[in-house]
Amino acid sequence: QVKLVESGGGLVQAGGSLRLSCAAFERTFSRNDNRYWMAWFRQAPEKEREFVAAISWDSDKIYYDDSVKGRFAIFRENGKTTIYLQMNSLQPEDTAVYYCAAKTGVYYRNYEKYEYWGQGTQVTVSS
Repeated sequence: QVKLVESGGGLVQAGGSLRLSCAAFERTFSRNDNRYWMAWFRQAPEKEREFVAAISWDSDKIYYDDSVKGRFAIFRENGKTTIYLQMNSLQPEDTAVYYCAAKTGVYYRNYEKYEYWGQGTQVTVSS
């Protein structure tokens, strides 16, 4: 069982920056044959959970939703077990609970395809 723990959310003014982190805890998570994709999703009140960004196990492939391209950056460190989401030029519409997720196999942007989830961290952007 993979445990994902997020941190780094908070309150920031429009135009500001935040960095989220997500650490994966499972003995074999970083093994090359597991090849976990890791991703960030977000969910605003009364809205469906939406894809933000995803990164492959070796950081070779990265995908972003159009709404965050050029402002957010996803990257992976610590032997592939930790990912980060650097969020710049934040806007009020970025306000949401941000979730880290992981899956094996191929890339998907559909949240229903992800097997493991963190508890979420709140990001609030004031205007």
